[in-house]
Order: sequence, then C-alpha cells, then structure tokens
Amino acid sequence: MTAPDLIDESWFTSSYSGSNGGNCVEVAFAEPVIGVRDSKDRTAGHLALRPTAWRALLTRLK
Repeated sequence: MTAPDLIDESWFTSSYSGSNGGNCVEVAFAEPVIGVRDSKDRTAGHLALRPTAWRALLTRLK
C-alpha cells in the first residue's frame, strides 16, 4: 500500500504526552489508514497503518 499524503489531516497528540519532555507521537485518523508521526519532527514523514495494524500496535504497547 502506498502511504497517503496526510498533510491536510487533523493530527492529535495524547493527553499523556504533556509531561514526557516532548517524546510523543501524533496520530491522524484518515480512512482507510491511521497516520503516526513524531511530534518533534513533523516534516520527517509518517507511518500509514491499516486499522488491524494500529490495533496490534496498541495491544503490543500496553
């Protein structure tokens, strides 16, 4: 799958990111993918995950 251009999407940062010194990611829910990028370097690109991969990532991080 080719990664879609998510420039115009709304990106969100978790409320848990406030106290970690800026080490966080941003997420964009852009059907049919979920975009993930580094909040410190927004121009470095992003990952485009299918919903099943997104759920697997979240499960793994818990």
